[in-house]
Order: sequence, then C-alpha cells, then structure tokens
Amino acid sequence: MTHTAPEAASVAATGTVRSTCPYCGVGCGVVAKPDGTVAGDINHPANLGRLCSKGSALAETLKNDDRLTQPLIDGRAAEWGQALDLVAQRFRATIAEHGPDSVAFYVSGQCLTEDYYVANKLMKGFIGSGNIDTNSRLCMASSVAGHNRAFGADVVPGTYEDLELADLVVLVGSNSAWCHPVLHQRLLAAKAKRPLRIVAIDPRRTATCEDADLHLALRPGTDVALFNGLLAHLADQDALDHGWMAAHTEGAEAALAAASAGAAQTAEITGLDPADLARFYAWFAGTPRVVTVYSQGVNQSSVGTDKVNAIINCHLATGRIGKPGCGPFSITGQPNAMGGREVGGLANQLAAHMRFDQPEALDRVRRFWRAPNLATKPGLKAVEMFDAVLDGRIKALWIIATNPADSLPRAARVREALRACPFVVVSDCWPNDTTALADVVLPAAGWGERDGTVTNSERVISRQRPFRLPPGEARADWRVLASVAQRMGWKDAFSWSNSAAVFREHAALSGFEKGGTRPFDISGLAMLTDGQYDALAPVRWPVRWAGDAGGRLFGQGGFATPNGRGRLVPTPFRPPATRTDEAYPLVLNTGRIRDQWHTMTRTGRVPRLLAHTGEPRAAVSPTDAARLGLTDGDLVRIESVHASTVVRATIDAGQRVGELFLPMHWTDEFCSAGPAGRLVSAALDPISGQPELKLTAVRAQAVPTAWRGLLLHAQGVRPQGVGYWSRVPLGNGHAFELVGSEPLPEGAAMSPFVEGLLQPPAGAEWLQLTDAGRGTLRVAILVDGRLESCLFLATGPAAQLPSREVVAALLGERVQDEARPSLLSGRPPAGVKAGGRTVCACFSVGLVTIQDAIVARRLTTPEEIGACLKAGTNCGSCVPELKEILRDVALSA
Repeated sequence: MTHTAPEAASVAATGTVRSTCPYCGVGCGVVAKPDGTVAGDINHPANLGRLCSKGSALAETLKNDDRLTQPLIDGRAAEWGQALDLVAQRFRATIAEHGPDSVAFYVSGQCLTEDYYVANKLMKGFIGSGNIDTNSRLCMASSVAGHNRAFGADVVPGTYEDLELADLVVLVGSNSAWCHPVLHQRLLAAKAKRPLRIVAIDPRRTATCEDADLHLALRPGTDVALFNGLLAHLADQDALDHGWMAAHTEGAEAALAAASAGAAQTAEITGLDPADLARFYAWFAGTPRVVTVYSQGVNQSSVGTDKVNAIINCHLATGRIGKPGCGPFSITGQPNAMGGREVGGLANQLAAHMRFDQPEALDRVRRFWRAPNLATKPGLKAVEMFDAVLDGRIKALWIIATNPADSLPRAARVREALRACPFVVVSDCWPNDTTALADVVLPAAGWGERDGTVTNSERVISRQRPFRLPPGEARADWRVLASVAQRMGWKDAFSWSNSAAVFREHAALSGFEKGGTRPFDISGLAMLTDGQYDALAPVRWPVRWAGDAGGRLFGQGGFATPNGRGRLVPTPFRPPATRTDEAYPLVLNTGRIRDQWHTMTRTGRVPRLLAHTGEPRAAVSPTDAARLGLTDGDLVRIESVHASTVVRATIDAGQRVGELFLPMHWTDEFCSAGPAGRLVSAALDPISGQPELKLTAVRAQAVPTAWRGLLLHAQGVRPQGVGYWSRVPLGNGHAFELVGSEPLPEGAAMSPFVEGLLQPPAGAEWLQLTDAGRGTLRVAILVDGRLESCLFLATGPAAQLPSREVVAALLGERVQDEARPSLLSGRPPAGVKAGGRTVCACFSVGLVTIQDAIVARRLTTPEEIGACLKAGTNCGSCVPELKEILRDVALSA
C-alpha cells in the first residue's frame, strides 16, 4: 500500500478532527472522533451540533470493502504512472487532431473547491475549451442564471439566520424537512419561540407541508404565474417600496407590466383556490420580514430561470433583500455546488464569478494564469455535452465524482454515448454504472481522506479535513488533474505542493485587479500560511482583507451590475416545455427521499438508511390508483417516450390527481427498476440549460402480481428470472423483495427457478416447507450448520411473508435443530418481538415499537415520543411521520 500524497502525513493519529458533511448544501460541521464515531460540530455556524440521518451515519460509510483502490485500464490493474501517461497522451493526441473542443470534463458538486479550481484551470485556461460542466447543472444552474440577471453576479444575499429572524418564510419547491433537515429544524425552533408563518408551495403534500401554516399545491410548472400574481397584487395594494426601487433598481415598469398582464388568470393557471391565493398574497404584503427559500422544484424546470427571477422581483420591488429576516434564498443540493460556481465549474462561467461576455475579465484571467490559450466562449452544458459525446463531436471525456449513467436525463442515451466515446476516464471512489463504461478508472480519495474547502448555501467556506488514509493507492482529484496537466506540457502552472497552495491561488484570483468591487472576493485569505489554512475556521465571503467576514449583501443596493442597480426582469408566464397528451396523460415528478443521497454509492451501503424506504415506490393519488386498479404495494408500469420501468406503487393522498412521484436514487445495483433518470425528458431551460426533472409526460398501468417473495442471502447475488426485485444491505448480508407478474413455475421447472434465486454452494443443506393450500414455499440453505440464505414465496392473496428483520437476525448464525421449524415458519424466536418498519433512522426506532410505546405510556406528542424512545430528537425529519402515527393510533383506539 502506498500513499504518495503529502496530505497523508497530516492525518491525525489521535484527537478529534473538525470537517464538514459531504451531503447537502446546508454544509454542516462534523467532528470525527478517535473512537471512529462522527458527531455534529456544536461550534459550526450551520448546524450547531445537529446532523440529519445521513450525516449521523457517516461513520458507517467508511468501510473500504468495495472501494476502488488502484487504477484500472480496460478493467485491468495498472500503475499510476502508466494510467496518467495514457490519459495525458490520449487527451493531447485528441486535441492535436480534432481541436480543444473535442475533449470535455464532467465534474461534480462532490468535488472540493481545490479539485474544481484545478479542473477548470486545466480545461479553460490551458486546453483552451469551455467544455467543463458539473452535475450542479442539474441542481442550481437556474439559480445562477437568475442571480446573474437580477444582481449582475451569482450571489445569495442572505444568511441562515434570516430564516430565524423572518416573520414569514415561503418554501418554494423545497421539501426542506427531508432534503435540508438541519436547516428545517432551525426554522421550526424559531417558529416555536415566536409568531412565524410558513407557507409551503409544492404540488405534493410533503413532510415539509405538515409544518406549514398554508400549503399551496399548485399545478407543476406554474410558479411564474403565482409570483407574477403576487407582484401585481403588491402593486395594486400599494405595498411596493417605491423609494428603495428608485434608488437601487431598474426594470420595474416592464416587470410590473408583464406580471399584471396575466394576473387575472393566476388561480386558473396555477389550479389554486382563490381564497388560498388571497391569504398568501395578504401575508406577503403585510409582513415586512419575508424570506423566500427555493430549491429544486424551482430550478429543475424548463422555465426555471424565469421562476427564480419572478421570486426575486417580489423582493426587489419591496426592498426585502439583504436586511435581517429578508431576501430570496437559493438552497443548494450538494455540499460544494457553491464552491464549484466560485471557480467557474459551470461551462458558461469563468473563474471567480467572472464571465465570458466581459472582455476585460477574459484578459484578466488570461494574464493571471499566464494562459495564452484561454477559452473565449462558453462550453457545452451537461445534457448538450453528452449529446456531443454521442454524435462524435467530443472524443475524450473525463468524469469526476459523479455517475451520469444513472443521474442524467435519458440515462440509456447517456450510456450509449459513453459506449460510443473513443476514450472515457472516470475518477471515483466506488465502482458504479459509469465506471463500468470507462476505459480508465482512477481511484479517488473520498470523504474523510481529502483536504480542502467547500462553500455552503449561505456563502460560508469551511474546511474538509482528512482524518484517515485513503485506501490502497487512491489519490486526491486535484493532484491527479495536476499530474495529467504536467504530462501535457504545463508543469509550471500546475506545480502546487499541497491543497493550501491551490486555495491561495484561487483566493488571489478572486481579488486580482478590481479587488473589492466584485461580490465574490476572498483575497483576504490569499496569504494564509499552510498552518493558517489547516486551522481555518468557517468564514462567509466576501473576505476582502484579513479578519473580514462577509454578512448580508445588497441591503443598501450596491449590486454587481454596471450601474450598481438590481434588475427586475420581466417574466411573462409560459407553460413548461413538457406537455401531457392522450398517449402520455400523467406527469412524473422525480426527487429525493429522506435517508438517501444521489445514486446511493455511499448511503446505499448503510443498512439503517434503507430501513425506512427500501425500494423506489411510485407515489400515486387515490383517484389515479382507483382508475388504474392499483392497491398499495402493487406493481405499476410507468412509460415515457424514452423508456419504461416497473416499480411498486404507494397510494399517497398528498399527490395531486394526474401526477406521480418517483425517487431518483435507485440504480441497477439496487433494483430491477433501474434509474428514474432513464424516463426523464431532456427539455431544457433555454437560459440556464438546466433539464426539466420535475415534469415528464408518462403513462401508467397496473402490472398483475402473481406472487411475492422475500430472499435473504449472506452474499450479494443478483436474483435471476424475477420480474421485479429490490435489494437492501444488512449488517450480515442482503435482503431482496421479490414480485412476479407471471405464475411461479410448476413441477420440475420449480427447482431450477429456486436454485437461480438462492444460488447455493455445492454440498449445502436444504430445508424446505411447501403448503399448497396456503400458496407458500419456504426454503433455507445451511452451510456447515449456518444459515446461508432463505427464500419465502407466497402466491395466495391472503398469504403473508415473514418479517424481514426477524429472519435477517439469523443470517450467518448457526441454526440449532430445535430452531429449524421456527426458521421456516418465519416466526421470531421466543421472547423476540419485531420492532417493525424503521421510522427514525438516526436511532433505528421501528413503527411497532413507537405504536406500543404510545399505547402503553399514553404518549400524545412527538416530544413525548422523543423523551421515551429518542425518535425525532436528532435531525427531526421523522417528526411529521411521528405525528401521523399518533393520529393513526388515536383513531384506532
């Protein structure tokens, strides 16, 4: 095992290490302790010690069992020098023959700022192409475009504290209770202390809506009409701040004209009750301190940029920006989406928030980098980039820390593009569907092993510090990129000794010339010594001099536009690009669930994070379920023009009629349904290039269920000959839910079918119980007396499968003779009671345990449940479900 990176020497052998969580854009601080546990950092300003279920389980993601640990060339192990030489040679040859735009990088919000900076400098500065884009294109590109149009720069004006100071918080397209739970808990804590209203604007009734004073379940894609109507109402009620607008803005007349033109049709367009509209508008108009928080429901749209500007218009027109408890607030989806935007990780940006359409900026970056070949025009955005890969315009592609074979729209088309590309390099920590299509795979250092910085949604820069060595030969991404750049002939420009040196250069560029006049300026950190960088405490930009700490921006004007004025942008309502029709009459919405992250390469390996939701169920309204003939748990086929999939259905009263919701996380590794991305259309916002992930036209039909099954196996097998399966990891093996739409084989054909599922080793002992009357088959496989696997099949409508958790506890254990009957019966051993489906992932508290405690101790509130069982006392994201359980128990009493 070798570790050539100098950062390895800085890994603390003892003591605690302060770092940041690698998940969402809240940017929580964590403390890695000597005993291997990870806890929230009570001194970090973002979370003050709280962590969500995913952050609480970080220590459980640090196993190296299936990590990539050495370079692979065509699937075979290789030396680092050999791999780096090959990457440099193939990129150099491709550029020489086809020009710089024939190569591309696709990077990620999982990258540290230092990784991002080096990648951007290499592609835009020295290769000379704009073809570097990031998976943040799928997440925050519309916010970037909207900020640039309104503010002249990509700036989030406010801070998290504003949510606690506001008297009205409007959550738009943001299921913060599940997607940003720590920030959501800060909001609820403030609401508990003083009058504070919450309005949730979302087509679905999510967990967040349970905490809201008003839920506006608007028609998908109609946010612009809603906020145009608000702006027109503010004007009609003389609730605009005319003095502030006159001093600090421009474009109000045109924006107001566009808003007023369709205001009378707002209720009709949005599908909202006029009384609810009037209540929301009155609250906004009559509340001086308002924060509007928006996330993916706004951004992931073919009209996303207009949505952003329609929201910002209402704040600019009332002067509710940059002041305590006021402002539009974009919450990012990834831990370093903001850092990537700072260094120019998006194809249409230069470094340090400078832009291609500014000749002076091009000259400034060219001189700072000493890069005569600097790209002078934007490159291809994510979806366009993979189209260019497929049609042969891009012939060499380097993918870093992301899994586009699953996450991009039209995932099957992306996989086709990767297969067709002459040369594909992937840097990652784990094998996935993208690494499987690479010519060269480079093992990357992961969370807990990397050294650098990230920037969260409130502009706070925090350190990510290593506290363990990378496994095998894994290396930091910035170092690998620099090594390739040196081999391509640019040694002097890429000769940093450590990540601190990369950060110093990034900071210096942010203030190079015109320092202090651009909002993004961290030049006050450019002179940090290595020791000061190691010790850097969280700090919010701008940081224009040593000791500076940025606060709210634009409260007194001073926008980054040429004349210093914020722009109200006309946003006439236009329907989203995707429309339903007779062939595809339903709307499919995709998004996150509570305990999973992206394509599950990390969280999917933690058993308790799959205990709450273990498969990708499609949420269907009761009306649509009745029309389709679906009951809860049935199979449903969902088809778009791009692909089809079969998943199980969940009947959800929070779904609007005519709409479905499908989680984005599952891949071929975890479920036969595959990635939801293969269904999604590639309709793009014409300004931001962000794809429409919340609105795809689909059709659905029930798939008959002939039988159901439960397979538990000590090994990670893949079931054969099954119509539908999903897999969750266990501490001692794997559990598979099985559903068949065709009848089980009969007679002699049954044995090979069962063997295909169990895949028993030679010489294994079989135990089998068949009950034809009840329509059940139960098989257990023992190896040397220990339970290797077991299979339960049920064909009758009333047949029941045993509790997964009870049987799983026996997997790998020696089975005594007297225990064999109970094993095949699926009943728990004497004295053991199943806790039921997990509700609280932080503390692994199950539904049955909660129900029993409510009845036995007469609990009436989530707080009482927390005091008794700890459920809901960490991240709080299960609290809405605890409220539902309390209601259900009360109704059944």
